[in-house]
Amino acid sequence: MSDDILIKARDLSVHYPLSGGGLFGPKPVVKAVEGVNLDIAKGSFFGLVGESGSGKTTLGRACLKAAPITRGTVNYSDEEVDYELTSVDKLELKDYRKRSQLIFQDPYAALSPRMTVRDIIAEPLEVMGLTSTREETDERVREIAAKCRLNLEHLRRFPHAFSGGQRQRISIARALVSRPHFVVADESVAALDVSIQADVLNLLKEIQQEMGLTFLFISHDLSVVAHVCDHVAVMYLGRLVETAPTRELFAAPRHPYTKALLSAIPSLDPDDPKVAQKLEGEIPSPTNPPPGCKFQTRCPYAIDICRKDEPKLEHSSSEHEVACHRWQELMD
Repeated sequence: MSDDILIKARDLSVHYPLSGGGLFGPKPVVKAVEGVNLDIAKGSFFGLVGESGSGKTTLGRACLKAAPITRGTVNYSDEEVDYELTSVDKLELKDYRKRSQLIFQDPYAALSPRMTVRDIIAEPLEVMGLTSTREETDERVREIAAKCRLNLEHLRRFPHAFSGGQRQRISIARALVSRPHFVVADESVAALDVSIQADVLNLLKEIQQEMGLTFLFISHDLSVVAHVCDHVAVMYLGRLVETAPTRELFAAPRHPYTKALLSAIPSLDPDDPKVAQKLEGEIPSPTNPPPGCKFQTRCPYAIDICRKDEPKLEHSSSEHEVACHRWQELMD
């Protein structure tokens, strides 16, 4: 595994069997993630985007060993350990829990109303056995609270006394108190007002640079991803269809799906003639995906080969990959 790669997924698939089906036939299966290859570099702010139901959250949880991996591998490698997540034992998994954390989407539902902020932030330290005395725990809590712009008075209060942005800072502090290397932020600003989103995003970026963290930032909002991420992957129906450095992806998208997503970003210029591209039809069912390219049922450029053969990710430049049969023809 390359020294600069923290998370490396190969042919990663996550399937969920459903009840029902015929008496003798196979049971239906939801293919939430299918055949994903992904490299997340150490110290990067990696964005994962796509419509709701595309498999983003499931992929993030699989990278945390919090979703069942049906096929493929996920490797985690930092300066101290090297884990293959499909074969870790209980002790290795316990250690991995200290090194990887999740920031939830809803700050209102993620915090216990019966615990003070101090106890909420301290809980991972106590559960994981990372501190041996209350004084040591309090010192760690105060340290991470200060990084997340929370003062001593805040630590004595209960979650109901805080705004949405403040609650999300508490959630961030709880996720970072164990000093992880890898953090999955799953729609972590989606429930916040736009003005508060910028404050939380800037905080995440500051903490990432200060602590040397690696983020997998899951979002459906491309404008948010453009603000904080240095690399972006686009998902559709459980597959990666394009991945590139953020600036390159926004300046020169290759896949028709990525182009449609980018066209939907509202412009601040009233004279901008850009018109959002409307995608016809519904996202196909993950229990019965179409043959060939999974986007072909909604793609305005689909031809016969798109309906027969599923395209693989291929390089359009050194760091830009796209899964489309016609990407070269469709370049502007």
